[in-house]
Amino acid sequence: MTTFAELPLRIIPPQVVQATRPHRMLERHWIINRSGGWMILLSGFFEPLFYLLSIRVGFGALVGDVEDGGRSIPYAEFVAPALMAASAMNGAMYESTSNVFFRLKYDKVYDSALATPMTSGDVALGEIAYATIRGALYSAAFLLTMWALGMTSSAWALGMLPVAVLISFAFSSVGMAGATYMRSWADFEYVPAVMLPMFLFSATFYPMSSYGDWHWVVQLSPLYHGVAMTRSLNLGEWSWAFAGHFAVLASMALLGVSITARRIERLLLR
Repeated sequence: MTTFAELPLRIIPPQVVQATRPHRMLERHWIINRSGGWMILLSGFFEPLFYLLSIRVGFGALVGDVEDGGRSIPYAEFVAPALMAASAMNGAMYESTSNVFFRLKYDKVYDSALATPMTSGDVALGEIAYATIRGALYSAAFLLTMWALGMTSSAWALGMLPVAVLISFAFSSVGMAGATYMRSWADFEYVPAVMLPMFLFSATFYPMSSYGDWHWVVQLSPLYHGVAMTRSLNLGEWSWAFAGHFAVLASMALLGVSITARRIERLLLR
């Protein structure tokens, strides 16, 4: 019988448990970025930042305050934490889908990596870690912008950064898992088809009360759970509901890592 302590080892594939060199993938990315590849890092940062600036400078003044959870909040401060969560998602997904697909199908980076002592688990964890770092960098810059514009309401806002890292980790894991199933660039039409509804309908721009009887649909979005935590932390609030939000994102990350490691091994070693 499997004990509680052994349960994670039964869920996590051996490719991940035995990975010892994922930092080598990070080292490769560092060398490439140092040689000029850093421009790619900027590609996904500006869209949520422009949303933030437009709401802070113009649109927020038209809307005024919104009611959320029984308290009145300036609209710009209501939306900003959600955009930070979306920024973490964007950075992770852009890196873990199209860029990973290119390295997998065309650049043959992973074939070369697996010709060394590196394993499929090293490749999966290394690439997911890099995508997570990219999303975290976006989030850190976003949080700094929020602070500069006076849109942080509490010192608890610093807690939004580790939440953003968790969001990035969850979406990069699932994004890379999805990239291993894509057959051509045409399949990438599905990525914005999934991301855009999540961005618009994860209580990003409207409080949950605005959705009426359909609020349960919003809770099916993984991004919503990140939005709920970042928004509460920006307001200096903490609740036991965070445990549920954390569990959803952590489970998503674990599932993505497990699928990715198995798929990399199946595609390249068998």
